[in-house]
Amino acid sequence: MVDLTFDLEPGSEKPLYEQIYDNLVRQIRSGSLRAGERMPGKRSLATELSVAVNTVDTAYQMLVAEGYLEARERSGFFVQEVADTLPQRELPAAAPAVRESRTETPAAFDLTTGGVDTTLFPFRTWGRIQKELLYASPELLNHGHRQGDPELREALAGYLRSYRGVKCGAEQIVVGAGVEYLLGLASQLLRGGTAAIENPGYVRSRTILENNGVRCRCVDIDTAGLPPEGVEEAGANICYVTPSHHFPTGVTMPAWRRSQLLRWASERPGRYILEDDYDAEFRFDMRPVPSLQGMAGPDGPVIYLCTFSKSLAPSIRIACMVLPMKLMDSYRESFGSYANTVSRFEQQTLYRFLRDGHFTRHLARMRSVYKSRMLSLISCLESGFGKEKIILGGTHTGLHLLATLPEGTGEAELISRALDKGVRLRGLHEYYMERREACPDNTVVLGYASLPDENVPELTRRLLDAWGKL
Repeated sequence: MVDLTFDLEPGSEKPLYEQIYDNLVRQIRSGSLRAGERMPGKRSLATELSVAVNTVDTAYQMLVAEGYLEARERSGFFVQEVADTLPQRELPAAAPAVRESRTETPAAFDLTTGGVDTTLFPFRTWGRIQKELLYASPELLNHGHRQGDPELREALAGYLRSYRGVKCGAEQIVVGAGVEYLLGLASQLLRGGTAAIENPGYVRSRTILENNGVRCRCVDIDTAGLPPEGVEEAGANICYVTPSHHFPTGVTMPAWRRSQLLRWASERPGRYILEDDYDAEFRFDMRPVPSLQGMAGPDGPVIYLCTFSKSLAPSIRIACMVLPMKLMDSYRESFGSYANTVSRFEQQTLYRFLRDGHFTRHLARMRSVYKSRMLSLISCLESGFGKEKIILGGTHTGLHLLATLPEGTGEAELISRALDKGVRLRGLHEYYMERREACPDNTVVLGYASLPDENVPELTRRLLDAWGKL
């Protein structure tokens, strides 16, 4: 009979069979029980431990299932060899969590550009549609079409055609959980290429492209956006642009520059434009500028991307990508077996939201609220500082402004002084990926989407306290 030791706690929350199992595993792994040794019979061990036979049997069966014991008919249970067992060591104490410095100081006002005004979300309509779907459409619990539900893609094709001038069929649309995910798929279709990206620009897009096998070259934008001669000099066969509303400068690419880029893309096979239609729905001075994709046509060299993150909410991860027909076979070959990444309930809710006209009414309301908020912010800042002291740019579209203070102020000092007064914001330097010396050293980015209207005067007062004597 082998020599066994047990440390059982009858009153413990852990069942006795688990305690017996744990004790035996520890002794087998430590070598106290050697391979080939015969274990005590179930009845004798149960008597020794003052437990039921079934309790010991359950522990033995667990050990057999996991390979610690071997059950031999009419002979009993025998210890198995457990090879390459590493000594058990206590884990080191977890290091304290490190937070980014930008979030260490609490701020009463957050003027970074990631948020939206959640009070504008259409809670009642969205919730009613989802509730109806939940009770009436149990089939939505099953998988749907891998590119997205056909009804939604048809509705998206109609919406994009009417409001963004996009020319495509539903078969060209891919629905996915955010532009970042879809940009990753597009990048893999273009893997091995070289992309010209806007400088300054959206740093995360560069990361996504490079992570998916696309080399990136930063090209400085001018007053019309990304210049094609810069794309050519970069040796790129791809360019990534935000023509409707460049982030962060707010430049809208005019039609003649769009034509130049399309001409560049059409000059050689294998050239593509990645069009991120960032903030296109929030243009306040006139109708949104039609898309590059619409100028190129359904099989032109443009991959179009748009999201509902700003128009609905960032956490509702619905975006869409429109691929040229010439890339659809490659897409289906590479990703045709991928399950769609957006819940079918969310897809069908958005479909009905679009179909029944709720989205266009919701968007009109958002434009009105955001335009009013922007004008209020501009008025308060200009009257508080004086138009000669503060220059505001990017006021025609999007959900942020650029504020330029007198030369020599210093961006870092502007950010620091604002944070001291409880206002968090970003500097323009943060979006320069190369040649940061070209960035003016006195410009900050003011995102106003999540700023309540009634807080605009108080925000202005704090910024006056922070910057008024500079």
